[in-house]
Amino acid sequence: MAAEIFGERLPAAVRYAEHLATSGVDRGLIGPRETGRLWDRHILNCAVVNETIPEGSRLVDLGSGAGLPGIPLALARPDLRIVLVEPLARRVDWLNEVLDDLGLPIEVERGRAEETDVRRRWGGADVVTARAVAPLARLAGWALPLLRTGGRLVAVKGASAEREVARDVVAVRKAGGGEPRVVTCGAGLVEVPSTVVLVERVDRQRAARSSRRREQRS
Repeated sequence: MAAEIFGERLPAAVRYAEHLATSGVDRGLIGPRETGRLWDRHILNCAVVNETIPEGSRLVDLGSGAGLPGIPLALARPDLRIVLVEPLARRVDWLNEVLDDLGLPIEVERGRAEETDVRRRWGGADVVTARAVAPLARLAGWALPLLRTGGRLVAVKGASAEREVARDVVAVRKAGGGEPRVVTCGAGLVEVPSTVVLVERVDRQRAARSSRRREQRS
């Protein structure tokens, strides 16, 4: 399973798991109870999300924390150009140490998605990813301004994804997103497929026209 997903980068994925289980726990990035399910719940769960990401994408991973999903995606997809955005200095330090050890060409930015410097440096991305960062409405407000028109927010969610979409769809539209879609990734590769919400950044004028038409029909 892991070999099929990571190919020749499997040894690096194993090394990453070791970092999570040791210094990741010691420095508070991963809970001690998670060490027994690092592969299924964290690493593979994130790596299979690569199914939703176009070839050669420039990707911004928001609130990366322990590098999830950004590092597993980089290991599974060497074609991606990835930056990890994380506001906490101690996590940034850990990420840089791990990336140096793994030899992955990933940048780490200390900051928040809504900050002007982050938007200036990393705006126009093809894909923004996030896992367990915020509810969809708030996440869309942070992520969509970082995307080019036609770019895609890939939010790794859980079983409540459908309810979250139904609750937050209006806020997503107002933030410049299209209709959120819930998809699953990793069927046949992982025991429990990952649930992902996809939101395309649309042209704001087009979105406003569509919103007016919906209001007129209601």
